[in-house]
Amino acid sequence: MADVHVLIIDDEETFVRSLRFALKAEGMTVRGVHSGEDGLEEAGRQRPDIVLLDLRLPGIGGMETLSALRDLDPTLPVVMISAHGDTRAAVQAVKLGAVDYLTKPFELDELLHTIASTLDQGRVAEELDYHRRRDAVPVSGLIGDSTAMRTLRATVDRIAVSSASRILLLGESGTGKAVVARAIHTQSPRRDRAFVEVNCAALPEHLIEAELFGAEKGAYTGAHQKRTGLVTLADGGTLFLDEIGELPLPMQAKVLHFLENGTYRAVGSGRSATADARVVAATNRDLAEDVRQGRFREDLFYRLNVITIGIPALRDRDGDVVGLARHFAARQAAEEGCRPVELTAGAEERLRQHRWPGNVRELKNLIERLTILYPGQRIDAEDLPPEIAGASPSAAGADPVTAEVGRPALNQQLESAERDLVLDALHRASGHKGRAADLLGISRHALKRRLQRLGLS
Repeated sequence: MADVHVLIIDDEETFVRSLRFALKAEGMTVRGVHSGEDGLEEAGRQRPDIVLLDLRLPGIGGMETLSALRDLDPTLPVVMISAHGDTRAAVQAVKLGAVDYLTKPFELDELLHTIASTLDQGRVAEELDYHRRRDAVPVSGLIGDSTAMRTLRATVDRIAVSSASRILLLGESGTGKAVVARAIHTQSPRRDRAFVEVNCAALPEHLIEAELFGAEKGAYTGAHQKRTGLVTLADGGTLFLDEIGELPLPMQAKVLHFLENGTYRAVGSGRSATADARVVAATNRDLAEDVRQGRFREDLFYRLNVITIGIPALRDRDGDVVGLARHFAARQAAEEGCRPVELTAGAEERLRQHRWPGNVRELKNLIERLTILYPGQRIDAEDLPPEIAGASPSAAGADPVTAEVGRPALNQQLESAERDLVLDALHRASGHKGRAADLLGISRHALKRRLQRLGLS
C-alpha cells in the first residue's frame, strides 16, 4: 500500500510512534498528532487518505473530532480506535459516520486489512458523494433527459419511499447500478443512516462471511479480535450487494436466511443477531440462466426478484451522451483544478454515434483522460480515440484493421504523452509526488490514480 497517507490522532505518544514505524515499513506516509485540535488542523492542511482516530482524547473528544472531520470532508474515511470497554461507543461512532473501529490492542495484520478494505470501498463512495453534493446534479444523482432516464427516475422515486426492503438492479457493466442504489437510499426515510456497499466479486471467498456478518475473536486464522460485520453497520440504513451473482453457493444460503428473517450469526458466535437493513442487490448476469445452470439458488433468485429495476444501457438513452459528457467535463475539471474541456460540434456528433460498449463508465473515463491531457482546450473529433473518432454511419461496417493501416493508434499516443508528462513532473520534483502533482496542476489523489493506471505506482 505504497503512497497511502495515514493520519493518526491519539494521545498515547508511544502508541503513535510504534504505529508510525510499522505503517512506514509498509510504504505508507504517516503523520501522527496527539489531540483532536491538531488532527483537524493537519487534516485541513493536507487531506489524508484515511484517519485513525482515538475515541478518548484530551480537549476535543473523539466523537467531536469525528463530527468535525465529517464536516471538513464527508468522504474522508475515519477508523475509530477504542480501548476495551468502549466498544459500544465505537459502534455508535460507526453509525455516525466512521467506517470501522479497532479495539486496542490489535494486530498489525488486522489494521492493514482494515485500511485496505476501507480505501477500496471509499473509491466508489467518494464518487457517489460528489454526485450527490453537486448543485447541477438532480437529487437522485441520475442525469439525463431521455425517456429511459425519466422513467428510471420516476421508478426510483416511487420505490425509495416505499416499504420495499429487497430490491434487485439489473443492467450491463458500467450503466451506473451503484448510482441507482445510492439514489434509492438518499431519497428514502433511511437517508440519515449508513449506506454500506459490498462488492461480492471483490471479497476473498474465505472472508466473505466474516465481512458480511462479523466474526468473534479467534473464529478463524487471523481473527485476532472481534470484527463487526457490514450487515451490522447497515442496520437502519441500506446494504448494497453489488455483483450478487458472484456469491459462492454456500454464502447464497446464508444471505437468503438474512433476507427472509433479518437475522444472522457472526462467525464463531453461538447467538443470532438482527439487523433492519434495506437490501439492494445488483448484477449484470442473467440470474435466471444461472439458476438453470445451477450456479445461483432458485429460492434466493425469487426472493430478490420481487422489485426489479432495469438500468438502461447508454446506447438506449437517446440524447443523453452529450449532456453526460459535459457534466463529467465540469466535474473532472473541478477535481484537476483547471477549466473544462470544450467539445466541438464534430466531437459531440462522434460521441452520439459511438455504441458505448462500456456504457457510462467508458464515457467518464474518456472525459477524464481528455481533461488530463488537454485541460481547458477544445476537443475536436480528431482528438478522440480512433474507435470513437472513426465512428460514422458510412464507416460502421469498415474493416478495423484496414482503417488503421499506416495510422498509429491514438489511444496509445495519448497514453504515451500522459506517461511522459507524469515522469517529467516526477523527475523535476525529485520523486516527491506532492510537488509533482503541484507541477501538473492536479491533486495528489489525481496523480495517484494516474500512476496506478499507467503502471508507475
